[in-house]
Amino acid sequence: MPDCIFCKIVSGEIPANKIYEDNELLAFLDIKPVNPGHTLVITKKHFTDFMQTPEGLLCQMTNLAKKIGQKIINSGLGQGINITNNIKPAAGQAVDHVHMHVIPRLEGDGYELWHGREYAPGEVEKVVEKLKLEL
Repeated sequence: MPDCIFCKIVSGEIPANKIYEDNELLAFLDIKPVNPGHTLVITKKHFTDFMQTPEGLLCQMTNLAKKIGQKIINSGLGQGINITNNIKPAAGQAVDHVHMHVIPRLEGDGYELWHGREYAPGEVEKVVEKLKLEL
């Protein structure tokens, strides 16, 4: 995609602090990290989001994110990690190119996740019916 910032990073038009690269994937440091070491794992081929990406490639991304996460913990950059993927703008996806965030976490770092709420009476049953999968 000609206007995709991640495609421009893949092609070398835009520089990045790369920590891993192979024929299918690229991992580089986020330019606005939650904590130092915050890494993005992307596919070299353009896919808009997680839902559009072939399953085999998603498995490769997940395996790489796991390895980077372990390296973050082993290096002392994080006491834990978050591995996240935002799908569509309503969920916070800011770049229309599939990517996973591997975020180093430290106790007391101030980064908050989400605030949950309990289901209203009768609501959970309706949601279960909408989401049940047939295997």
